[in-house]
Amino acid sequence: MAISSSQKPPRSAVVIGSGFGGLAAAIRLQARGWQVDLLEMRDKPGGRAYVYEDAGFVFDAGPTIITVPFIFEELAELAGKKLADYVTIVPCDPFYRIFFHDGSVFNYTGEDEALEAEIRRFNPSDVEGYRAFKAYSRRVFDRAFTDLATHSFDRFTEMIKVAPDLLRLRADQSVFRRVGRFIKDPRLRQVFSFEPLLIGGNPLRSSAIYSMIHYLEKEWGVHFAMGGTGALVRGLVRLFEDIGGRLHLGTRAEEIEVAGGRARAVRTTDGRRFSAEAVVCNGDVANTYRKLVRPEHRRKWTDRRLERMRYAMSLFVIYFGTDRTYPHLPHHSIVLGPRYEGLLGDIFDRRIVADDFSLYLHAPTRTDPSLAPAGCEAFYVLSPVPHLGGGQDWSTLGPEYADRILASLEKPHLVPDLRRHLVTQRIFTPVDFENQLDAYLGSAFQFEPILTQSAWFRPHNKSEDVEGLYFVGAGTHPGAGLPGVVSSARVLDRFLA
Repeated sequence: MAISSSQKPPRSAVVIGSGFGGLAAAIRLQARGWQVDLLEMRDKPGGRAYVYEDAGFVFDAGPTIITVPFIFEELAELAGKKLADYVTIVPCDPFYRIFFHDGSVFNYTGEDEALEAEIRRFNPSDVEGYRAFKAYSRRVFDRAFTDLATHSFDRFTEMIKVAPDLLRLRADQSVFRRVGRFIKDPRLRQVFSFEPLLIGGNPLRSSAIYSMIHYLEKEWGVHFAMGGTGALVRGLVRLFEDIGGRLHLGTRAEEIEVAGGRARAVRTTDGRRFSAEAVVCNGDVANTYRKLVRPEHRRKWTDRRLERMRYAMSLFVIYFGTDRTYPHLPHHSIVLGPRYEGLLGDIFDRRIVADDFSLYLHAPTRTDPSLAPAGCEAFYVLSPVPHLGGGQDWSTLGPEYADRILASLEKPHLVPDLRRHLVTQRIFTPVDFENQLDAYLGSAFQFEPILTQSAWFRPHNKSEDVEGLYFVGAGTHPGAGLPGVVSSARVLDRFLA
């Protein structure tokens, strides 16, 4: 029997990868009337936001900081749902506690009076400078995030239109240099310039546009999902399935089939073939082009061009649990080493693993004790390290590096007697980023966020090589970090609404 126009089957879309960008794209498409198949190569959804469980401990593998919760609320509303029915998101205070090598401590909070009091303790004359920096950060935020985060840069003319604004905002300068125009104390310069590291950027080189992260955090705060980031993933998956989406775990894409210059289907390693009118990839952009799209279909993103791109750093991560608690610690700690500029040069330019390091220490049980057995604490600690272009042998370096990191945390103000109270431990190296997450060169954030690899200069959300192929996630516009990857799915509205 013929199908009437009102009974036409929905358009079909395949989304590769169930990280936050893929989940957001899948929900948006499904809510707009597409039939979406979401393919995930691992045994759990989430991509980098994977979850490990051991001995009663629950460890979020990847992102832990939620800075713009309304983007998830907007996603649920688009699907006719309420986010609160799927996950509970709570604020963290302080945002971060920053420990300096000289013993000084800075509580980075969202409340203006308290933050200025912290600045005053370090250098009273920097309070006025900070106020000027905050005003600058807001101007950047208003243009770069509010106006451009969901803007499509698929045409060079779009870049030309915004270039004058970017120049006025001094996008040609680095975050570190720009902060230095306002703030003089060297420790405070670190406090207000480290945030590009959260998206894989070198503060000494990342465009000053990324100083908007400061105002973004000031505007909406730093939050955590009860049950861990994995609970947010599970909530979004349930929302997606509630509106008719289909998730396929353990399903690895092997090829994006292209005919007549257009993506027609995704073939998987288990022999299945998912036909699609649109293919949206949340996977690593470099490896998607290199591994899933045959060379004859790629005129712009050839293997050679991808090799010439600058790739962001990798990470060395230790997930560990203890048989005691450390109630003096905040949820998020930044432990800075004796060097700042020199260490960044080692990681990004010289690509060596230095004797010293700076760390991010995550203690989620400070907010949600259910993530560990009673009387215990769950942690992860990460150290920025070079990507695999540095040539390190992590099979031999990894255990020794992990022990050095754990030993460095055994201070009274951090995690005293840590190794005596260790119950479980797992390490994740740049090799694991490459092997388990299929990340080119083991980069944790794909392309380094410099001006010449941002906006139009980044791989486009709408593939330049293959019709019907689209990208979301860290490797496309607007970039890495939860606000960036979720916003990348909104960019697709221009093409697939």
